[in-house]
Amino acid sequence: MRLVLLVFSALLLSAAPVTPEAHFGHRMGADYKVLDWDKVVSYFAALEKSSDRLRVREYGKTSEGRPMIYAIIAAPETLKNLPRYQQIQKKLADPRLTPAQEAEALIAEGKTVVLITCTIHATEIASTHTAIEYAHKLAAAADSKSLAILNNTIVILVPSLNPDGLDIVTKWYRSTLNTPYEGTAPPELYQKYTGHDNNRDWYIFSQPETRATVSQLHNVWHPQIVYDVHQQGSTASRMFVPPWLDPIDPNIDPIIAQWCNALGAGMAADMTAAGLKGIAINAAYDYWTPARHYQSYHGAMRILSETASARIASPITIRPDQLRGEAIGYSPSKSSWNHLEVWPGGTWRLRDIVDYQLVAFDSLLFQAATRRADLLRNFYRINDRASKRMEPYAFIVPANQADPGATAQLLKTLAFGAVEIDVAKNSFSADGKQYSAGDYIIRLQQPFSGFAKTLLETQNYPDIRQYPGGPPRRPYDVTAQTLPLLMGVNVQTVKDSFAARAERIHAFNPVLDQAIGGLSASDSESYKTIAQAWKQGKKVFRDIATGNFHYTPAEGRKELRQPRIGLYKSPSPVMDEGWTRWLFDTFGWTYASLKNEEIRAGDLNNKYDVILFPDQTAASIADGYFAGSMPDGLTGGLAAQGA
Repeated sequence: MRLVLLVFSALLLSAAPVTPEAHFGHRMGADYKVLDWDKVVSYFAALEKSSDRLRVREYGKTSEGRPMIYAIIAAPETLKNLPRYQQIQKKLADPRLTPAQEAEALIAEGKTVVLITCTIHATEIASTHTAIEYAHKLAAAADSKSLAILNNTIVILVPSLNPDGLDIVTKWYRSTLNTPYEGTAPPELYQKYTGHDNNRDWYIFSQPETRATVSQLHNVWHPQIVYDVHQQGSTASRMFVPPWLDPIDPNIDPIIAQWCNALGAGMAADMTAAGLKGIAINAAYDYWTPARHYQSYHGAMRILSETASARIASPITIRPDQLRGEAIGYSPSKSSWNHLEVWPGGTWRLRDIVDYQLVAFDSLLFQAATRRADLLRNFYRINDRASKRMEPYAFIVPANQADPGATAQLLKTLAFGAVEIDVAKNSFSADGKQYSAGDYIIRLQQPFSGFAKTLLETQNYPDIRQYPGGPPRRPYDVTAQTLPLLMGVNVQTVKDSFAARAERIHAFNPVLDQAIGGLSASDSESYKTIAQAWKQGKKVFRDIATGNFHYTPAEGRKELRQPRIGLYKSPSPVMDEGWTRWLFDTFGWTYASLKNEEIRAGDLNNKYDVILFPDQTAASIADGYFAGSMPDGLTGGLAAQGA
């Protein structure tokens, strides 16, 4: 009998989900410990092998070729029927195809889908640690709260939206550990092109990480909740969760905004009950632009948390008087209705961040589990309301445009964001204007009409004052995202309904609004074409009168020589430099990164025809990192010699 018990115990032990400590050699959030992406990936693979509550999938590659993964965490019976639950989500996402009676049956059967995304900003490392520890907890737990989460939700857990950046920060942190530069940010963008701007890409979809997440997660799983896990400055509140500050984009359904309020307030209550101090709500962060949140225009709640940072993985000590003064909506050093218990100061560690986030994860998911039917029903209701939108009725994009390339890109962007676009098969009239066959019609009687509307209409950012009669309050982020203005595309707003024979289209071929016999200077695609022509050794000529491009000489045309372009790259990372590189690479233009040493060496006229400086401060160019703030070789700027 004893032998049988020993064998049974050994089997139980071997079947236990592998712990983070066993895999990484340390506790998650331990001082001075950072993670390698390949070990994160291998941990989730090991956890999948040792648990029937978790499945791991690769869903794309990063800009530098690393695998992007997510874990699906749910009860074993749920995991056996994932295609069915995806079908339920798809049906609830489009009420036009799902009558109310069928929807109620689907609501009774379905699960709340919660997408949790971690470490999009690579210096905000804690949430990857939290994701690992929380995944293990759900894989191993037997408590009633965890079982309720497993039985009533499907958790889509992304341990990092930015694996490239995670490895960049890890490498830099280790190289500077036990030096004066320990805990500094790396001297390079932590995403190939965008750096910190990578979470401003949720409306234009320029980067492969964004595109993979939207196409393989958002548009496949149709989550009810998306939890975006961040960190903020070390002297702010210990954690922010919604409710949001004003303004709230009017294209976000009020049900979504109210649910954000409810879920965030529930998280704040649970964290306070757990003894965690310094929890702020309705502070600092607004709910305005789709650049930061795709899901809010696709039926889902965006829950943001911002936890105070350490120095990457190094502890810091903060005195009470160092807590930041008046912030927008609250003060981290004062008690108020939206920041009830002030954190008193002291030592703040990476592990503290993980502890706060673990409670937040648990709270949000338990709310998602216990209010499963309400969340699914409201998801259906939100999308139903969007499908009945009548103001305006539609947007029309004429096929004839000055910039067909930009027009095609605008339409592709909308379609990538799950907006339905039709092409007219006959001429028609709308709001007293005549339109032609081939023009594009975007009717707003569709589930994700709010996304189309917020991108196509002109924004009216509200006049919010610091106090009555005082100066305007500085917006948290961008205030407008009107694609027709941004891209120079003619888009017409149609208020009243109209009749037109049209069919759904997924490929877009707008045409130039005039015949020129060459490449139009107004068509953005022309600049890609001539860049390719130069690479192929072809000659390119430009009409002096019209500015248009040709491949053959003629009177009034001047041959263009491929420009030798230098793009200034300072030792300190500048996002505008990255975006400019992205623009050059997207258009296929040849350029060189120009550093301080080359500029100071001189002879630039013999190397370059044009030198571009990104949008950065004069001081950052002239002075760079000051002496002692970074290792030798990275400090200093152009100085007088370079200027």
